[in-house]
Amino acid sequence: MKLNRRTFIGSAGVVAAGFSAPMVLAQGKPRVVVVGGGAGGATAARYVAKDSKGEIDVTLIEPSRTYYTCFFSNLYLGGFQELSDIAHSYGTLAADYGINVVHDWAVGVDRDTKSVALAGGGSVPYDKLILSPGIDFVGGAVEGWDLSSQNKMPHAYKAGSQTELLKAQIMAMPEGGTFAMVAPPNPYRCPPGPYERVSMVAHVLKANNPTAKIIVADPKPKFSKMSLFQEGWSNHYEGMVDWIGEDFGGGSVSVNPEAMTVTIDGEETKVDVCNVIPAMKAGRIAEMAGVTEGNWAPVNAADMSSKADPDIYVLGDASQQGDMPKSGFSANSQAKVCANAVRGALTGSKVFPAKFSNTCWSLIDANDGVKVGATYEATPDKIAKVDGFISQTGENADLRKATYEESLGWYAGITSDMFG
Repeated sequence: MKLNRRTFIGSAGVVAAGFSAPMVLAQGKPRVVVVGGGAGGATAARYVAKDSKGEIDVTLIEPSRTYYTCFFSNLYLGGFQELSDIAHSYGTLAADYGINVVHDWAVGVDRDTKSVALAGGGSVPYDKLILSPGIDFVGGAVEGWDLSSQNKMPHAYKAGSQTELLKAQIMAMPEGGTFAMVAPPNPYRCPPGPYERVSMVAHVLKANNPTAKIIVADPKPKFSKMSLFQEGWSNHYEGMVDWIGEDFGGGSVSVNPEAMTVTIDGEETKVDVCNVIPAMKAGRIAEMAGVTEGNWAPVNAADMSSKADPDIYVLGDASQQGDMPKSGFSANSQAKVCANAVRGALTGSKVFPAKFSNTCWSLIDANDGVKVGATYEATPDKIAKVDGFISQTGENADLRKATYEESLGWYAGITSDMFG
């Protein structure tokens, strides 16, 4: 990687010395600060920097030096990907696009002075602020579980070490053991995600521990691609998966991480692995910025600007925008609309009408891929669905294989779009 002053400042953590490097660098140019380096934030930073051709100073604040995508992390659990396959760095954004990548935590936003405070000291000024912090968990959402329990009962809904831990626990299950999942209530990141995870866990157990059982406690009466997943579980993992929905007590759940028990509607079960996926809310910096209402941050559909502050934009999982699901594809799509609007506001360049799209692929078993997706438009009230599509039950093996291969191509494309 070619090192320049911007790359060095982002990599060496000079900001922690008590001054803000971007204040030194950004003389005379409009300043865009992006908080969060995932599908929304990395894409937005890259497109603002790329399309402005040096007219805008762009700073990306992201604590992690290596970003692990949540999308495709289930395939790592299932043995279809290595952890390195879903790992990405910010070197190209810094070296090739001139983005000042600051590896630190954003711990506050002062909307009056237009600055972002950093955990390492100092602050970063902005003219436009883009928040893409992903999700945090609602405290007390699952009785008996909090973040201090995540090493015994991992959530693995922020990819990386949690994903590695969950896989290690699955592989260490005793013969005939029990894997339990506590599924989240709506809305949450990646609607098909928990059920693809069930499929991938079942795939591993079928090969390594075929008498093991999977219990899913779900507070919802139905879920994304429900008929497709249930067909797949029946075809590939008959008798292994027990889904307990709202009508059967799936919403009345408590856990005991010390005893490794799950209680569903009053019935306690000893388990060997428990994946707790709690209710979710916008990443904390959005709340600290004062742009949330309840658990999420309301935005204007035309440009993803906050309804609380026209100089702040909120992307992806953290936003409350209408009909789009909380997915990596959605965040990437929203980021491009936002970047175009921000560049236009700061430089007077042409702003195109907002158009959005999303597809969510899921793998049920080897070469058995399914998908759901839609296109969307901005209305005065929300991002509204225009039309959609979904895989059908009973599709032939060749089509399902093609769908899976399509997802691999999409992953290569979106990660290139995010990280350059």
